[in-house]
Amino acid sequence: MSQHKDQHSLLDAQPTAAARQRVAQLVQELEHHNYLYHTLDAPEISDTAYDALFRELVELEERWPVLCRPDSPTRRIGGGLLEGLVKKAHRLPMYGLDNVFSDGEWAEFVGKMQRAWDSSVNGPLPLKFWCDPKLDGVALEIVYEDGVLTEALTRGDGHEGEVVTAAVRTIRTVPLRLQGNGPWPARLEVRGEVVLYRKDFAELNARQQARGQKLFANPRNAAAGTLRQLDIQVAQSRPLRFLAYAAGDVVWDTSTQWHGHGEMMARLTQWGFLTPPGGQICYTAEEVVTCARRVREQRDTYPMEIDGMVVKLDNLEAQRLLGHTARAPRFAVAFKFPAMQAETELLGIEVQVGRTGVLTPVAVLHPAPVGGVMVSRATLHNEDEIRALDLRVGDTVTIQRAGDVIPEVLGPVLAKRPPTAEPFRFPHRCPVCGEPAQREEGEAAWRCINLTCPAIRLRSISHFVSKAGLDIPGVGQKWVEQLVQSGRVTSPADLFTLTVQELLGFERMGETLAQKFVDALADARQNATLARFLCGLGIRHVGEQTARLLASHFQSMDTLAAADTETLQSLPDVGPEVAATIRAFFAAPANRELLENFRRLGLWPMGGETASAWAGQRSSPLSGKTVLFTGTLSISRSQVQSLAEAAGATVMGSVSKKLDYLVAGEKPGSKLEKAHNLGVAVLDEAAFMALLQSDDIQPKAGEE
Repeated sequence: MSQHKDQHSLLDAQPTAAARQRVAQLVQELEHHNYLYHTLDAPEISDTAYDALFRELVELEERWPVLCRPDSPTRRIGGGLLEGLVKKAHRLPMYGLDNVFSDGEWAEFVGKMQRAWDSSVNGPLPLKFWCDPKLDGVALEIVYEDGVLTEALTRGDGHEGEVVTAAVRTIRTVPLRLQGNGPWPARLEVRGEVVLYRKDFAELNARQQARGQKLFANPRNAAAGTLRQLDIQVAQSRPLRFLAYAAGDVVWDTSTQWHGHGEMMARLTQWGFLTPPGGQICYTAEEVVTCARRVREQRDTYPMEIDGMVVKLDNLEAQRLLGHTARAPRFAVAFKFPAMQAETELLGIEVQVGRTGVLTPVAVLHPAPVGGVMVSRATLHNEDEIRALDLRVGDTVTIQRAGDVIPEVLGPVLAKRPPTAEPFRFPHRCPVCGEPAQREEGEAAWRCINLTCPAIRLRSISHFVSKAGLDIPGVGQKWVEQLVQSGRVTSPADLFTLTVQELLGFERMGETLAQKFVDALADARQNATLARFLCGLGIRHVGEQTARLLASHFQSMDTLAAADTETLQSLPDVGPEVAATIRAFFAAPANRELLENFRRLGLWPMGGETASAWAGQRSSPLSGKTVLFTGTLSISRSQVQSLAEAAGATVMGSVSKKLDYLVAGEKPGSKLEKAHNLGVAVLDEAAFMALLQSDDIQPKAGEE
């Protein structure tokens, strides 16, 4: 019997020709039916018949793992947890789009294209356009090599995105292999949008509610969160759809390349991609206006959220010749639509306490649909805003989603105001701890100044571990809330005393997750920089840029704590207000006690990193200088700031007498006028680059 088993294993290692042929047939057949069902909504076989074919393929692949192809439909099935998402650079940048909001602005954009076009060399600009709805989803790039899906990246910052290949394989409208028989490009980057249809979003939130889980704010957030899931089974369970709207880098090995955007879209459709509904050619700029008006009128009939119409020159060679600015193409624009509005009742006004003690009023609304999203809450900013709008509980109010994302209250419908409605009295005591609130002269915000206030404590601890603070992976707000509510954690320092055994006592915290939690905190304790530590402490007016500045000039928290106001104000970009808040932070007994706890725990990073890094570059003309950038430059803002810092300069956040150079690009704005008034030296981009090149300063590898 053992000999028979060994022979069977040997046979399984060598699949028969018939098995190979059957697997290839099943892969092709299943993907064909998947395309008919999910993309065309025109199934030819029953679910039972599809499942039978699928089970047959699974059995063959389990018996002969070597037959499991990269484009197999079984690859759509979610596996275990991913370790994390890695980042990778796009071959070609994924630019954003400039916006126009009216027919007049569209005409100006067309004029700008014509002025940028060299007709003496290229002839007349071919004003033929491709128009399709602007989808409100998550931008994605999917890479195909010889027709087979190999990788998928989010847009990220346009230059670098997160690798989400595993999640994208679960999206049924994404072909694992391009439809048809080719020939296909050797490499094809398909760009598009991941969306949730309105009906699917409503069903997803209904399931979330039934399970007692948090509801998603809008389809875009739900799509983004799903793509970034490390548990691929979560992505598989949600009905995401990918709609292709362009191509990135394309490597042709035949003469089959396309010449027009409309031709490209037709080819992508042939290859199995879903594309934005209603895409069409417009032969004049006037036709574009008519098309935009029609799309806007039909906005509610689209199956997904849209917030405008994208217009591109159809001629791909003209696109190439026009090129891009630092952040957007010159040949394409988003024709944005007005924000969606609705009327609803203002049920109440709640006042929340933020991390810095700011009392923020929030409108509690009778849930109302605005652009496909149920809106039930909206920020009212501050006391002055409520008074200016004359909002009263019981009012019928007009609401909209600013930028089709953030809910806001525009004002009351006075004709519908009930006679009993009274002006809202803003509380001058903290609604959480009951202590008196303060409003400083010249500020709109009331603040709770009680450092032991439970609301401030919770938000300050959440901030400490967030991306804006130490950026500790896996230590999210939900866990912080549980730890604070249990009484185990009363300050950020308490997090670093947690043990695996303690964490196992919390619901849904397994041994593996608990160990990762503790390891992440240990890593942060050992490797945190002084700049990130300062960010995490949440000192008022000390953001990331000021934190980096302080970390470069002070060797430790001790030397920073000992610095007087005059010393602090001698630093670039530190004025009287910032210096005063830094001094007040170190003067507070509760803060001094917190810092001592950090010192005892070994979380006491040293500073002076930037100053040391610049020590060998004192010959640079920019060494020790302060610079500020304004307007549009030929390279990204992050890249040019990296160049300045590598040359020994400090990048400031505003124009002041302490500024040495203002570097002005296109459309510099009010900063240029202020610099002239203060006598600050103004450089154009060429002059700035000349200063850099005089010391042969180059960006570090990997920097942008």
